[in-house]
Amino acid sequence: MAAPRSSARGGAKATKVPQVSWRDPRPAPVVLVSGPEEVCAERAIAGIRDYLRAEDPALEVSDVRADDYAPGTLLSLTSPSLFGEPRLVRVSGVERCTDAFLQEAVAYLDHPQEGATVLLRHTGASVRGKKLLDALRGGTGDGIEIACPTIKRDSDRVDFAAGEFKAARRRIAPEALRALVSAFADDLTELASACQQLIRDVEGDITEDTVTKYYGGRVEVSAFVVADTAIAGRYGEALVALRHALDSGADPVPMVAAFAMKLRTMARVAGQREPSRSLAQRLGMKDWQVDRARRDLSGWNERSLGLAIQATARADAEVKGAARDPIFALERMVTVIATRAPFGE
Repeated sequence: MAAPRSSARGGAKATKVPQVSWRDPRPAPVVLVSGPEEVCAERAIAGIRDYLRAEDPALEVSDVRADDYAPGTLLSLTSPSLFGEPRLVRVSGVERCTDAFLQEAVAYLDHPQEGATVLLRHTGASVRGKKLLDALRGGTGDGIEIACPTIKRDSDRVDFAAGEFKAARRRIAPEALRALVSAFADDLTELASACQQLIRDVEGDITEDTVTKYYGGRVEVSAFVVADTAIAGRYGEALVALRHALDSGADPVPMVAAFAMKLRTMARVAGQREPSRSLAQRLGMKDWQVDRARRDLSGWNERSLGLAIQATARADAEVKGAARDPIFALERMVTVIATRAPFGE
């Protein structure tokens, strides 16, 4: 058992609850996933689900919002079912919890249901729910805490990226790992996405040349700068940014991938009226991704978005060998997206 440590908000009060690494999560009757680093929290939450599902594929998974809580829900979802399947109840937004949830959750700590795992997600963004956190951290029950503090040091980023490949049972050369982390030194979410893209797209061991092709130098940054400028409708700036990216060594394949990623997100969000938080939960996205997509959709309609997606799909095929001139394919894609019109109009 790890030594007790202070709370995720940096307070001086020690905790008695066992501390478990987000890299190697394990279930318990009550699990507190605390701290602001969402990427690490997602890994921990997914790891607990996978652990329980491996033990019993009949695992029942339920999601509860602590800020929109109906009294009695927690006890109802954790109570044994007719066939006794194990239950996992994932509670989000504990830092915004209602009084009803707070009261019932504190009481639940004293009498957890057999066969149930209650996972509490608290970002540390507020002191709301402090009574619950104090009760769990200071209790003698079967709870654990998985702390997810902000990752700032380069060594921690290297550990994070290495863990992504290890979990996928993929090998990445040490120099490739360092290059990848250097390319995403300021955004852990983008680093995680880059790791997963390499895991999906690349066969065999991942080398430094592979990382350089996808993300070396200014490749990834330039790709999203070009995409952002074109989607915003700034045609001239987009062409200049495209030329600069290509002159800096950007590869056309990940360049198109950056456009495709943003347009897919825009298409999923387009026309949806529900609040960002609930839409993000339903689509498996982050709140900020929904908000960004909605900003990007300014000036777009169903027709222009369809044209952009078609142009990107065509460019994707052409830069992968379906055409002789990948640069022309990129310029045509940027033209369609930035002008919101078919090429040639």
